Amino acid sequence: MNFNIISPKTQEELLRALRYNQDKNFRFGAGYTDLILELKKQPANDLTVINLAQLQDNRFTSITIIDGGLSIGALTTANSIVRSSLIREKYPVLGQAALQHGSRQVRQTATVGGNLCTASPAGDMACALVALQAQCEILSAEGNVRIIPIDIFFTGVRKTDLKKNEILRSIILPADYANGNIYSHFIKVGLRRSMECSIVSLAYHIIADSANKVIKCAAAIGSAAPTIKFCKEACEYLKGKTLNNISPEEAKKFAALIVEYASPISDIRASAWYRKQVLFNISQGIFDNFNSKV
Repeated sequence: MNFNIISPKTQEELLRALRYNQDKNFRFGAGYTDLILELKKQPANDLTVINLAQLQDNRFTSITIIDGGLSIGALTTANSIVRSSLIREKYPVLGQAALQHGSRQVRQTATVGGNLCTASPAGDMACALVALQAQCEILSAEGNVRIIPIDIFFTGVRKTDLKKNEILRSIILPADYANGNIYSHFIKVGLRRSMECSIVSLAYHIIADSANKVIKCAAAIGSAAPTIKFCKEACEYLKGKTLNNISPEEAKKFAALIVEYASPISDIRASAWYRKQVLFNISQGIFDNFNSKV
């Protein structure tokens, strides 16, 4: 395996490297937790790796408050997300997803941008970010910026809307999911308790008023379709309902609406039937403990 490494330190150096390599075979590298495994499976010759690990630009590397929401640089590590008091307080589902992303050693280097750009339907942080209806800030080699909803960012299994001359710079979390009574959780079901790709996952983030009546509801499912799915109809169904008063029938209806977004496959880890059944069970079960924050 033969490859060249370029290590830009500023955004301008990065964009220059991106422009220069448009007619070449190149990959971005940041935490390398996915890229190294990919290159071991499929060695590449004449590959250029644009190494982002030394990039010094807050727009890529920092968690910043913007207009009441948050901007998370694509190079922010999973461990930085776990440690962020802002995320723990306002967007707990993302912190919990980051905490379940691999081992502690992996979390030290794995980046949120890498998790998104890998575009796996089992992405932990990606599932939480879809639930939060995040937006992706994309930068082109010419310096142009476009912002798109995260569910448009994913176009298929391990496919994104990024063009060859573009890079993901940051992820923007909405301000309207940061206020009120917050019930926010990431549920991951796997063959073992840690360091495991999920059989199915559910991310939800619910905002309620002082009487626990639902103002906003967001939910997404992972490992249940070719891409992570935002469950719009299930979220609409829950609006206006009082969380402490959800009946068993309403819980079942919510779970059934969640499962409608699932189109899983059967593989070595689980059958399609099992994935749907587990997804129904965990979706129905989120209402069991709403007397306290989940």
